[in-house]
Amino acid sequence: MVSATPSPRTQLKHSPLYSEELGIDLASGTEDQLFRWFLASLLYGGHIAETIARRTYQAFCDHELTTPGSILAAGWDFLVNPVMREGGYVRYDFSKSDQILRDCQQLVDEYDGSLWRVHEIAHDAADLETRLRAFHGIGPVTANIFLRELRPFWPKADPPPLAVVMAAAQGLGLDLSRIRRKSLTFVRIEAGLIRLRRQYRRQSAPP
Repeated sequence: MVSATPSPRTQLKHSPLYSEELGIDLASGTEDQLFRWFLASLLYGGHIAETIARRTYQAFCDHELTTPGSILAAGWDFLVNPVMREGGYVRYDFSKSDQILRDCQQLVDEYDGSLWRVHEIAHDAADLETRLRAFHGIGPVTANIFLRELRPFWPKADPPPLAVVMAAAQGLGLDLSRIRRKSLTFVRIEAGLIRLRRQYRRQSAPP
């Protein structure tokens, strides 16, 4: 007897979060883990491949640059080389180093270095996203990357799924409106859909 093929929802609901792949525990709610995810989101939101973003994040960890203070103390030259070079940056390393330093300084100046403080001060989900997008170089995609995996853990984190996620779900016949957006299940499905979308894009690219 042949077993039935699992539904797309069943397959996707076990997808690992991007934060989990990096060893980041957002459920802990600690400033250390939140900042690590903030840093990773800045890298994922850039014009680079995911593999380079992951390697660069690891380079920050290898050099113990996982707090705003340690990054500011390291300075621009050190971020460019060795950190960015170890991560595999060959373009945008100057501008990305500048962005990370400016965002760390802004976090210190405006929120005492606390991402929880950003959430605490925000009036609602829209204000939270507005405050994030006020950081240098953070646009809607980077803000979405940071906030979407925090939905189950931050009451005010509730960004709408990106259009590419909705399109991928529709292509699989998956109705995301039937899944509670603040649930961990939704976030896992969303992460899985993003990976599928990128996989299909690579497969359809010309040789």
